[in-house]
Amino acid sequence: MANRISFTKAALDALPVSAVGQRATFHDTKTPGLQLRLTATGVKTFSIFRRVRGGEPERVTLGRYPAMSIEQARRLAMETSAAMEGGENPAETRRAARGERTFGNLFEVYLERHAKPSKRTWREDQQRFDQYLKKPLSGKKLSMVDRQMVSAVHSAITCAGHPVVANRVLALVSSVFGWGISAGLCDNNPVRGIKRNSETSRDRFLQSSELPRFFAALAEEQDDTIRDYLLLSLLTGARRANVQAMRWVDVALERNEWRIPMTKNGTPQTVTLTPESLEILLRRQAANDAAADKRSPFVFPGPGKAGHLMEPKKGWQRILERAEVIEITNRFTQAGRYDEAVQDLRAKAAAQPGEALQALRKHAQEAGVHTGDAGLGDLRIHDLRRTLGSWQAKTGASLAIIGKSLNHKNTATTAIYARLDLDPVRESMERATSAMLTAAGVKKPAKAVTLAKTS
Repeated sequence: MANRISFTKAALDALPVSAVGQRATFHDTKTPGLQLRLTATGVKTFSIFRRVRGGEPERVTLGRYPAMSIEQARRLAMETSAAMEGGENPAETRRAARGERTFGNLFEVYLERHAKPSKRTWREDQQRFDQYLKKPLSGKKLSMVDRQMVSAVHSAITCAGHPVVANRVLALVSSVFGWGISAGLCDNNPVRGIKRNSETSRDRFLQSSELPRFFAALAEEQDDTIRDYLLLSLLTGARRANVQAMRWVDVALERNEWRIPMTKNGTPQTVTLTPESLEILLRRQAANDAAADKRSPFVFPGPGKAGHLMEPKKGWQRILERAEVIEITNRFTQAGRYDEAVQDLRAKAAAQPGEALQALRKHAQEAGVHTGDAGLGDLRIHDLRRTLGSWQAKTGASLAIIGKSLNHKNTATTAIYARLDLDPVRESMERATSAMLTAAGVKKPAKAVTLAKTS
């Protein structure tokens, strides 16, 4: 056989490069099947070429010289040759591995074939994948994603202070693999056996003492879409995604109703509109009609592909910052330390609440004015929905009425909800709305409104 040499460092280093477009092959005289292939660019690669027992001849690449030493190549060649003699085909195994799906590939298929057609919350799946799973798991072959790897992701999110989010991400991974198994795209679910974090039901809502600064902060919001969206979220108690995608075609102003075709729990919902809600919608409808060729089918239009408001986080942050500025300003007044600097920062908060808040905190520290618990704490947009239900309870509404108002899906009370008329729901929501606005100081107390004493 031509080009048979004893592989030594001196011999391999001295090999001349091949002509352009050609590749030379050299065979080791000491190890059967071991070859070194040399390209025109000088790249030298070890491989073994032999017939698989009961099959066809296969070439298996071992590694490049000199990164792989001659001794390593000979040892690996003998191991590979033994495996091929036993009927194994390392080349076929590598080809299969190269063609195996990654977790990122599986998620894409899951999103298009399952989540988008059947889940209203598919955008949340996409966001969680992008934020928490893309970097650690997206490029991993499915056979490489094991329980330890997924558990590490869950632990990292938990240690970052987001135990509930960690559970949701874990549930997403489980759903992706579970669907993949049913679709014949993978064989096992690595989430099985991973313990979830314990969760405590959230009961946060706006208290009587917090409502005045919240409404004051909301009134100063310069983005009327954000302002009206948050206020309508509070007054209707509807889920944030439903309010964001609210369409004019689903609003019946003459009946004071908003029909949500499909909610998160898989059922439609008719939301009664209080006079305060109607006022917002009438104003927005007039502005939309005046827009002529720029009219939007959505109550809260947005610049993205969806056409409606999608992510109001920045606007929500402005509200929270402005509310804290208002409370700290009140504390300066109560301490008798209200000065021109406070006045200027209070005015600045309308347009630049973040900067005003930082400066006001510093000024308060220097002046000895307490700022602890001045903010609205961990208040979230979803807590506005809970706020309406809580104030309905405060004003004497039954659990059945509250469930009907908020479209809760509860098997124990479904029959009762189905028999309820919208009139008592409307009355309860108007009572709760009136009580909230009164507590906020933006509406005079009505004789019919009686607030339960808060503990």
